[in-house]
This record gives sequence, C-alpha cells and structure tokens, in this order.
Amino acid sequence: MKILLLGKNGQIGWELQRTLAPLGEIVALGSDEIDLSESELIRTTLRREQPEIIVNAAAYTAVDRAEQEAELVMAVNARAPGVMAEEASELGAALIHYSSDYVFDGKKGDLYVESDLPNPLSQYGRSKLEGEKAIEQVRGNHLILRTSWVYDLRRENFVAKVLKWARSNQNLRIATDQVGSPTWSRALAEITALVLAKGRDDVLGWLQERKGIYHLAGKGAASRFDWAEAILELDPGREDGAPAQVQPAKAEEFPTAARRPAYSALSCDRFEEVFGLQMPHWQAALALAMSGD
Repeated sequence: MKILLLGKNGQIGWELQRTLAPLGEIVALGSDEIDLSESELIRTTLRREQPEIIVNAAAYTAVDRAEQEAELVMAVNARAPGVMAEEASELGAALIHYSSDYVFDGKKGDLYVESDLPNPLSQYGRSKLEGEKAIEQVRGNHLILRTSWVYDLRRENFVAKVLKWARSNQNLRIATDQVGSPTWSRALAEITALVLAKGRDDVLGWLQERKGIYHLAGKGAASRFDWAEAILELDPGREDGAPAQVQPAKAEEFPTAARRPAYSALSCDRFEEVFGLQMPHWQAALALAMSGD
C-alpha cells in the first residue's frame, strides 16, 4: 500500500507519520514541499506519486486571520480537497480528509450528528464546508472525518496556552459557554491507521463500501472551562505552591475576529457502528497525553 500524506508537520500529520508507517510506503509532504493553493502542483504531485491512499491532514487553520485572507483559505481548505478528490478518482485511489466542527453554528445545544445541517459562522468554517462539498461532488472513494478542538503537546494550541498562562497568572478566566470535544491528535491518527489496517486485504474496497462523512473526535463534551481545569490538574510541570485557579467567564469577554460556535461537540456513534472502533473519552486521552507516555 502506498500512502501519500499531506500536512506532515501539522498536529495530526506529525502523528500520522508514525501511525501509518507500518501499513506500507509513506510519502509525507509538508507546506514547504507542496503549496496547496496551487491546484496544478497538487495534480502533478499526485500523478507523479501514484498513491493508493491520499491522507489530507493539511489545512489553513488560522481561524481569525482567515477573515482577512478569504482567497487563500478557500484555495487551501476548499479547492485543494476537490482537486485531490478528482485526481484520486482518476488514479483509482481513496482520499481521507479531515474536516471541522466549525461547519456548524453551535445553536443545537447537543451533540452534532452527521445528518445535522451545517451553517458555519466564520470564513474558516465556510472553507471547510466547501471542501467537504467539493469532495462529495466528485463521488469518488473518500472518507471525510470531522473532528473538534484538536491538540498536541508540540505546538501552540489551547493546552499549551493554558499551561503558559498558569506559569504567570494565579487566576485564569476561561469561558464556560463554549463547548466542544477535545481531541488528542495522536488518538485521531491511531484510529485513522486502524481504519486502514482493518481493510488491509482490500483497502480500497473496504473504504468504498463505507465512504462518506463521519464524526471522529474525543468522546464526550467539555466547555473550555472544564478542559482548562483538567489540564491544570494533570500539569506535570506544576510548581510547588498554590496552583493557578480557573474562574468562569463568558466567551463575549474575549472578542475575536472570527465567530465560533458556542456548542460544537460531536457524536461519533455512526463511526463506531460502521468501523467498530472507538475514540477514547476526552479526559482519558488528555491524561495519557499529559503523562508523556
């Protein structure tokens, strides 16, 4: 099996390099090796590499900056996945693509399922939804995996920010009215590899029979406040003395350029039923991530 991985240096892509390696030949490319805003470059690369599986873990993820860079975010998050789907169809390959909970407006107030109507609030969310549509329009062999609140311990993200804030502030004000499903990138990468491993005897046929959109995120739901409390409780570098305290706040106290859904936690029931695999609960995954194992 030959796998082309795009976005090798991102939160998910970094982990995918490790989890996909036992499955076959891996060609992993980062943003310095392929510019996903250039459609012809994508086509040339895919035709040269001739992969059986394309895993697109690349994306424009600067949610607030995207409000001022509409053309670039649409090129990377919307047009590029469509080009990948077209080329995958021509090659007889399958495409695995990661999307976002930000395709929803957060007004449901309960776990989102795949059949819920998307209504993105931001340019980033709109670009991710258009990417989904572009892939689906090709009608090829694809999995679109919507995830939520992805983190690792290498890059700047909510976990890193909370730990940094706790080093210099006694009290942290964190929103209680933003809810999602925190997702450890390593767990997401491991589940992706297991999907391919389960169908290894005929991976393209296995994926074709199960193609479509699935939610794949840390099990359960948490507010930013809940998540921050859990991070600080597990902080391995906590210094002696009184630990930082998390205090409740409202999201409106922290204005941002892009609007975010108030409640975007995802139900993964459909994925579990179809693939027989289950993501760990967000708290269990966080504990494992913070342990450094």
